Formats: sequence, C-alpha cells, structure tokens
Amino acid sequence: MTAFPVNSEKEQQLAQRMSALGVRESDIEETFVRSGGHGGQNVNKTATCVMLLHRPTRLQVKCQTTRHQGLNRFIARRLLLDKIEKLQTGQVSAERARIEKIRRQKRKRSRGAKERMLADKSRHADKKAARRAVGDGWS
Repeated sequence: MTAFPVNSEKEQQLAQRMSALGVRESDIEETFVRSGGHGGQNVNKTATCVMLLHRPTRLQVKCQTTRHQGLNRFIARRLLLDKIEKLQTGQVSAERARIEKIRRQKRKRSRGAKERMLADKSRHADKKAARRAVGDGWS
C-alpha cells in the first residue's frame, strides 16, 4: 500500500527529491483542517485541507486543491519542496524582486507625476498633429 493515491513512480520521484534536498519526513509537521470553497458537504464535513510546516526552515504550505486528503498531502509536499529548493538556490530574492517590481508598477501615481505624464502625452499629441498633411495632396 502506498502512502499517497498516486502511482508509485511519482511517489518515488517525490522521495528522491526529498532526499536530494535533505528533507526528512520527520522534519515535516502535518496538520489537517477543513477546507473552504467549492466541494459542498464533503469539504464541510471532512478535513481535506493539508497544512505542512518544515520545522528547520519554518516554511509553511497549505493545500486544498482537491477534495481528497491523500492527494492534497502529495501536492502539499511538492509545493513545500519547491519552496525549499527556491530558498536553497537563492531564487527567492529574484522572485521577490519580480513581485516588488509588479507592485511598483501597479502603485497609484502621485498627483504631480500624473500631471507630468498627461502633459507629456499632450505635447506628444501636438507634435504628431503638426506632422500631419495640411491639405489633401496625398489622395
């Protein structure tokens, strides 16, 4: 009997990845809570949502993707390994920089910056209007 409701090949890949990253099953604290959202009575009655805590790094993952607890356990472990791998390879800072860049782009402009931008647009439109043909000579 396998621990997760996936084929044995996927389970072996998970185990290999865990050993490659140095993550032991004893380092993972697993708790189950009730899911929310879609799923009807099933999610209200059973604790299908899985929360994993990796004690050494204090990384936490919550998974309620499916209505099946076993499959959520497998997916949560994969998500946790992704986070640990990003932490170890240093890609966390690049990811954080990308998110911060998006946040800056979406940030509301100050009144002065907005006025300058609109003035620049107006000047650009005036330049383009000046380039247009005066008469109907090109028809």
